[in-house]
Amino acid sequence: MARFRVFGPRGGYARGISLVVLGVLVEGVVGCGAAPEGAKHGNGGASPAADAGEARMAGMKADRGKGFAGEDAIAASKAAADAPALGAPPPAAEPAPAGGEEFNRQNAEQYGVYRENEFVSPRTTPLSTFSADVNTASYSNVRRMLLDSVQLPPRDAVFLAEFVNYFPYQYARPKGPDPVAFALEIGPCPWKPEHHLVRVGVQARQLDPRAMPARNLVFLIDTSGSMQAPNRLPLVKQSLGLLIDQLTERDTVGVVTYAGAAGVALEPTSGADREVVRQAVDRLGAGGSTNGSGGLRAAYDLARRNYRDGAVNRVILCTDGDFNVGVTGQGELVKLIEDERKSGVFLTVLGFGMGNYKDQTLKAIANHGNGHHAYIDDIDEARKVFVDQGGALALVAKDVKFQVEFNPAKVAAYRLIGYENRLLKDEDFKNDAKDAGDMGSGHQVTVLYEVVPVGVKIDLPGVDPLKYQAAKGEAAPSDEWLTAKMRYKQPDGEVSQELGKPLAGVVGKELSDDFRWAAAVAAFGQLLRDSPHKGGMTYAGVLEEASAVVGPDPTGHRREFVGLVTRAAELNRGK
Repeated sequence: MARFRVFGPRGGYARGISLVVLGVLVEGVVGCGAAPEGAKHGNGGASPAADAGEARMAGMKADRGKGFAGEDAIAASKAAADAPALGAPPPAAEPAPAGGEEFNRQNAEQYGVYRENEFVSPRTTPLSTFSADVNTASYSNVRRMLLDSVQLPPRDAVFLAEFVNYFPYQYARPKGPDPVAFALEIGPCPWKPEHHLVRVGVQARQLDPRAMPARNLVFLIDTSGSMQAPNRLPLVKQSLGLLIDQLTERDTVGVVTYAGAAGVALEPTSGADREVVRQAVDRLGAGGSTNGSGGLRAAYDLARRNYRDGAVNRVILCTDGDFNVGVTGQGELVKLIEDERKSGVFLTVLGFGMGNYKDQTLKAIANHGNGHHAYIDDIDEARKVFVDQGGALALVAKDVKFQVEFNPAKVAAYRLIGYENRLLKDEDFKNDAKDAGDMGSGHQVTVLYEVVPVGVKIDLPGVDPLKYQAAKGEAAPSDEWLTAKMRYKQPDGEVSQELGKPLAGVVGKELSDDFRWAAAVAAFGQLLRDSPHKGGMTYAGVLEEASAVVGPDPTGHRREFVGLVTRAAELNRGK
């Protein structure tokens, strides 16, 4: 199969589109004989009689988070994306609908329906304004589906911003008094080479562990009957155990549980008494209905009673999101959270489980509760959230907003990739009363725009050429593509401060590996969504782009991504 390649081997721009022919898939690549030594996550060790896809994904499940061992695994994954599945069963009489529609019919998971941002003209809409978002739940949730399902995930489970933001990038750290810094980069768009891709990368200050503030934490744990499965309450206990291991005598922890009713399982206890906290968590069992609103009120009440100035005051909610007693409507839950956040207590929302997961509800309460949302599908992801990113519980900037102004002399049209649920009115940018996203220690935000340069034809639905403003409304010639601005408040402040930076010059020919990686991840998300903007990209094309910039990858997340793209390609062939 031919594939698109718009980046050269070192990040250079290849004019037009080059076709890379894989050649014939022979036995030595994915089929006969033993797999390369240590090849996991992407190629398994399938024999000719075995289903290659099943063996490959079994390896990923067994070793998730350890990464691939060597380049042979990447090569096998790339090849497998183009190959017919070995030993695959015959297709069903009625193949599953595209995009996981059958998935939704077979379980009670709920995802909000949203439309991707469309192209707009800077002559009519020069400003793009939205809130920061550090959520990553969508990626780990979709990873779980790709590993455990036999079909592609539901389209609306794929949030493009959360896919891109799942991965760490090498951004310059803030200098001086500002707790955040951002960088701009422009390059070719891999799914539509005549377009450009702009990346805005934001890095929050990483606090020294010795300077980390004390923590007043309340674990709010769903102990209802829906949490009985091994990947729910038992995994919650394991996950919280990782955080308990990091407690110090400066910290306090309380535990609130909720099922049919809410109750305090542990009054605020010193972090020095780790075993007391651990035993309180380990004693919990699941049963009964789910009074989530009662649990939220009880947890916030406990956090308020133990509130400490200058400390991290935070509720950590662990649930599958199935609220079925008390306040259950999403709008009512959001209102409850908005009222509670005025206390200065922040919220972390951690999703668990499958088959009953309520993603839309958890996203909403996290976004309105001065918090963030992650999905824990295994203990490795818990380690990423609680150990690798544990400092993110400490806030360094709140109410972070972005506003990007595009120059119509250079840009014919643009679209924001993702952040559909974080859009703001233009006038909200300087309105300090308007709530926005928060960034913790070491957090990053990555934003992508697809840009149509002037001279490239594009039809914008519903926008007719202007009759009277063509002459007077011409923008002054400029070398700048855009100006990006960011506003934020200090953790204890109520007045925002502003940073700004223009992006000028020619489209990059020597692109950073991080730029190319973010582009490949966005392309993958668009394929999973069957996006109208996916252009000419294919799963094989994503593998071509991503595998060239995996890099050292100490966490194994990038190499795991290669295996997930391979799995998605297999499911796409069988749908």
